Amino acid sequence: MISINLTKSKKPIPADETKLGFGRVFSDHMFVMQYDRGQGWHDARITPFAEISLSPAAMVLHYSQTIFEGLKAYRRADGGVQLFRPEENVKRLNLSAERLVIPQVPEDVALQGLKELVRIDKDWVPHSDGASLYLRPFVIAVDPFVGVRPADSYLFFIIASPSGAYYESGLNPVAIKVEEKYVRAVKGGMGYTKTGGNYAASLIGQDEAHKEGFSQVLWLDGVEHKYIEEVGAMNIFFKINGEVVTPELSGSILGGITRKSVIELLKTKGIPVSERRIAIDEIAAAYDSGTLEEVFGTGTAAVISPVGSLKYQDKTMDVGGGKIGEVSAMLYDTLTGIQYGRLADKLNWIVKVD
Repeated sequence: MISINLTKSKKPIPADETKLGFGRVFSDHMFVMQYDRGQGWHDARITPFAEISLSPAAMVLHYSQTIFEGLKAYRRADGGVQLFRPEENVKRLNLSAERLVIPQVPEDVALQGLKELVRIDKDWVPHSDGASLYLRPFVIAVDPFVGVRPADSYLFFIIASPSGAYYESGLNPVAIKVEEKYVRAVKGGMGYTKTGGNYAASLIGQDEAHKEGFSQVLWLDGVEHKYIEEVGAMNIFFKINGEVVTPELSGSILGGITRKSVIELLKTKGIPVSERRIAIDEIAAAYDSGTLEEVFGTGTAAVISPVGSLKYQDKTMDVGGGKIGEVSAMLYDTLTGIQYGRLADKLNWIVKVD
């Protein structure tokens, strides 16, 4: 049972959706649930969005025991609102929780909380094409204790942020640099989870790449430093000689929900797709032979992000002549069409909220 306490002073909803940006404006309410050892998860509630109070000794601040998710609510042409595969986000949240020794979040309560929060704050779901209401579920350890052990108390939140279209000037290919110096994750570590430490580990490579004019970093494996893993905020796909390939989930790569959806869509379209180890030298060889046809990233924010150039050592691989590839465009149009209700949901991915 989720208790509801509605705000008495609603905030103004931004009128100009072209200036929303990402992650800076938040809706009126948030979902909160507590965990205490011996009591379990309890006191699920929706309350006005507000600051929270933590002890300076809260364990999350010292040992980074925290996990998060990201998904969106979409406005259909008929004015209704819907979610895209939210059950997959909740499952992945608990996969991350298991690795970080955080108690499993009740999936039915989390899904109910997501839907109820969106229903209450549905006016915050943007109407313009490409815009959406970004949803951020997360768990933090809150024990006031400076000592290395799993916490006894946690808070689970869901907050919502209206976000503008990711591609304001069109679906233009990005430039990516292959990271050769730093390592993001290794098998046996936390690379497959959504936890803050993974993203903190990627910041230095991302920052240096930005200074060199690149949009993203492509990470290699942390042992041999030769096998492709993922981009900073996306999974990565390559179309080589008619086949789409992507790195297999080996324990150091995030199992993206957009990634999973792309693989399933490609199979329904009869396009060959495989998950396997991919050496960066294989990609360079495919480029040299003229068989590297498309490169694209997948993720919640961008959905599909075409890659126009890939720099590895002294080689710059220009892909697609600066234009989005045929498969990339089809995937983007199909996924966004389903998400915004323009196309039929034949794979039962949509959960309607309103």
